[in-house]
Amino acid sequence: MKYIKDLENLCKKIVLLRLDLNVPIKNGKILDQTRIDKILPILSFLIKKKSKILVVSHIGRPKGKVEKDLSLKPVCENLEKKLNQRINLIQDNILDLKKENLFIDSKKQIIFLENIRFNDEEEKNDSSFSKNLSKLADIYVNDAFSCSHRAHASISKITEFLPSYAGLQLEREINALKKVTTEIKKPISCIIGGSKISSKIGIIKNLITKFDNIIIVGGMANNFLNYKGHPIGKSIKESNIDKLIEETFETAKKYSCKIVYPEDVVVGKSMSGKGEIKLLDNVKNDDFILDIGPRTTNKIKDIIEKSKTILWNGPAGYFENPSFALGSIEIAKKIVEKNKQDTLYSVAGGGDTIAVINKINALNNFNFVSTAGGAFLEFLEGKELPGIKALK
Repeated sequence: MKYIKDLENLCKKIVLLRLDLNVPIKNGKILDQTRIDKILPILSFLIKKKSKILVVSHIGRPKGKVEKDLSLKPVCENLEKKLNQRINLIQDNILDLKKENLFIDSKKQIIFLENIRFNDEEEKNDSSFSKNLSKLADIYVNDAFSCSHRAHASISKITEFLPSYAGLQLEREINALKKVTTEIKKPISCIIGGSKISSKIGIIKNLITKFDNIIIVGGMANNFLNYKGHPIGKSIKESNIDKLIEETFETAKKYSCKIVYPEDVVVGKSMSGKGEIKLLDNVKNDDFILDIGPRTTNKIKDIIEKSKTILWNGPAGYFENPSFALGSIEIAKKIVEKNKQDTLYSVAGGGDTIAVINKINALNNFNFVSTAGGAFLEFLEGKELPGIKALK
């Protein structure tokens, strides 16, 4: 893979820059700027190199139709303030654009194409569409790791028509994930949550062979408790999942990986109620398990203390209610403590995990926090991402 940071002559080159600016917008206002802040380094880098930057991105799933609510206009306005320079948003049909007409004004350095998913050819990975897109630039840079699990025109097929490079953020993301998949410093532990074990089983199976501890929390832990014969009341659980759990324990035993699940829990009569700490066998039929208990929290903190590397994906409970957020917050605080001592390499990912970390203002106290979602999970599962494969 070639990296844009290693390319010396970028002056006046038109760079087709694929970014992920799929931010939540309501009534024209951006609700979360995390993804915008993450692309500032590549823009600053190219600005200093005096490149001409043609940005390609998307918001939402317009399915090939123009939707005003999914315009990139609010993102352009936000970036104008952050970069203190004018940004043009081109809403013309890509097929009507000419490379020589894009940067006629020599003072312009950044131009945005409108939401690339307004074109149905994008998600079809259409070759002809990619070729026309490529005619607008000199080189292509993918700095959207979070979109790289998609075989789309501006991510995968485009690399067949332009010299292609990995961007700064994409390189950083891959290097961070290598630290928890191939370049591991042991002992290494994974804290994994979420509501469905079936959606995470591929990751668990892939990591068991390399990890020392897999810590199961959140809604998916209920399946493990149920499998072990503990009452879980009215808590969420998947059906027909026992075979997967049995295989998980068998594989873990084979590779000497310890599977850790809750020893005590915090229950409530509803999601909005107060919490009560209970030992596993004291859970009543009308209880919802909504967090891990203090005994489990201390056990997880002890594992973090002894680990050199930690991967965290999925909160420990229903953190939206403060009554059930303590387990997740205590995990975050312990990781931050070890990070500050420089005795732990930490990678976190997933929207809910990031929300927990933001609750204690600790985003910068993790070695790497991924906003990549699906790409993050597929990489951990050991799958080859189309966007990464295309750059090789």
